[in-house]
Amino acid sequence: MIINGKEYRSVWWENGRLHMIDQNRIPQDFSLMEFTDHLQVADAIRNMNVRGAPAIGAAAAFAMALAAQNATDHGFRAQVRKARELLLSTRPTAVDLQVGVDHVYEQTIKFIPDLAHARQVALLAAQEFANQSAEDCRLIGEQGLHLIPDGSRILTHCNAGALATVDWGTALAVLRLAHRKGRNIFVYVSETRPRHQGSKITAWELQQEGIPHAVIPDSASAFYFWKKEIDLVITGADRVCLNGDIANKIGTYDKAVLAHHHGVPFYIAAPLSTFDFSCAQGSGIPIEFRDSSEITYYGGQITANPGSDVLNPGFDITPADLISGIVTPKGVFKAAEAAQKVQE
Repeated sequence: MIINGKEYRSVWWENGRLHMIDQNRIPQDFSLMEFTDHLQVADAIRNMNVRGAPAIGAAAAFAMALAAQNATDHGFRAQVRKARELLLSTRPTAVDLQVGVDHVYEQTIKFIPDLAHARQVALLAAQEFANQSAEDCRLIGEQGLHLIPDGSRILTHCNAGALATVDWGTALAVLRLAHRKGRNIFVYVSETRPRHQGSKITAWELQQEGIPHAVIPDSASAFYFWKKEIDLVITGADRVCLNGDIANKIGTYDKAVLAHHHGVPFYIAAPLSTFDFSCAQGSGIPIEFRDSSEITYYGGQITANPGSDVLNPGFDITPADLISGIVTPKGVFKAAEAAQKVQE
C-alpha cells in the first residue's frame, strides 16, 4: 500500500521484532508499533490496534513465532501450546487468526526436541504465511478487475483494504487495481458504526491512493440505492462457510438485502485463509459481541442513555443466496460453489 508516497505493509518482521501500523490512530496519526512478545500482540489484537481478518491472521502467526523465540528450553512445548490457546481466544469470528496460529504452531512442534531449529522454523512459517496472504490479495485484485467497468459507482462497508490484510486488501485490492488501470470509479464508503472503520480507515486508504470517494452514514445506503447511484457492492469477509454463507462486519447483511432488492450485484472478496472448510453454514459461526462502551461513549462523550442495556454484535451473517459471487485468488465463483472451487 502507498502511505505518504511510500510502500508499506500493515504487518511485517524487521530486526528481530514484529512491526505493525496502529490502526486505532488513523486518520489522526500514522503511527508504528513494535512487539517483542506474543502477549503484547494478543493485547493489540483484542484492542483492535490491528484488525481485519487477514491482518490479524498474520499478526497472530508472528505472535506464535515470538512465543517460540521467547520460550525457554525447559517446557518449550507447553509454553508454545499456552501461547496458541491465548491467541485463539482474542477474536472468535475471523477464521484467519486460527489459520495463522495453527500454521506456525504445527510447523514448530514438528522439530521438537531440536529447539534451535524449531524457533527458526516458527519465524520462517510466519513470514511464509504473511507473504502468501499478501500474494493472495494481489491476485484477488486481478481476478476481480473485470467486475469494475469504467465509470462504476461502488459501495463498500467496513475496511477491506491493505490495512485489514498484509498488503493490497481484499475488496479494496479490486478497486485499487481498477484505479491504477485508469478506470474512472467512485466509491461510497459506509461509515461502519460503532468503530467507524469505513469513515476512518477505508476513506484514509482511498485518499492515500487518490481514489475518488465519499463517506456516507450507514443509514444512507438505502437512499443511494433508491437514487440508482450504486452500480455494485463489494466487501470483505471474516469467514466463508462451505455453503457460501459469510460473516463480515455488522451492517454487511443490510447492504446485501438492499442490493438484492434493487437488482445490484453484491460481491465478497476473500483470500483462501478466510475459508472455513469445517463450518457448514453461517449459523455455525461464532459472533463476537463487543464492549458496550463502543456504543455508549465516543470521544469521551456519552452517546447513549446510561441506564439502557446495550447489545453490540461485531459481525453479522450474509447468506449465500444474496451474494452474486466471491472473488478469490483462484477466480470469481458462485457463493455456493466457492469453497469447493478453491480446494480444487
